[in-house]
Amino acid sequence: MKKQTVLKGFVVAVIVFLGFSLISCNDERYEPIPVKLSDVNGNYRARLITSQGGKNNEKIIDFATKDSIVTFKDFPLREIVKSVVTDPVKADTALAHIGKVEYKLNFKSKINAEQNVVELTFEPKVLAFQIPVDGVMKNTVVKLAAKQKGFFVGYDWSMRFGLEAEKITIDGVDVTPFQTIKYDIPISLKN
Repeated sequence: MKKQTVLKGFVVAVIVFLGFSLISCNDERYEPIPVKLSDVNGNYRARLITSQGGKNNEKIIDFATKDSIVTFKDFPLREIVKSVVTDPVKADTALAHIGKVEYKLNFKSKINAEQNVVELTFEPKVLAFQIPVDGVMKNTVVKLAAKQKGFFVGYDWSMRFGLEAEKITIDGVDVTPFQTIKYDIPISLKN
């Protein structure tokens, strides 16, 4: 009986001690680590939402950022190729033959200390590659634009931005009709 009383007293003492230790934590405030321009550099895994017309497609992609350049080792081309090659079987065959296309996206960065983010202003270049259609290589040029700023967020070390394919030209001729292709990256986490 004496052992149970001692054990109960010990358990009560531990519970009281834990209660007081948790109360002392209430005064601590979260102080974010201020972002630096160099924090943007790194490898990212991103959720990409591609939309054209009423169709949306989601996939996970990887990209790297270094020295004011975002590098996509494998830029998503499916919607671009399907805008050019309307036959689904031929489009899938063309995509298989194209393989990976690298795209480099330049940006300028500026710290917004009040919100603890790095603001990214993108300067897209054209994306050029060749699409094989019925044994003939078609020179494809895609005009990309960034309508809004992107952000590197210090709170969760993520990057968020978007691009649009505004126009596609095949062998110097604009693809018509053409619906804008939007590439939105609502979140990408640094590896």
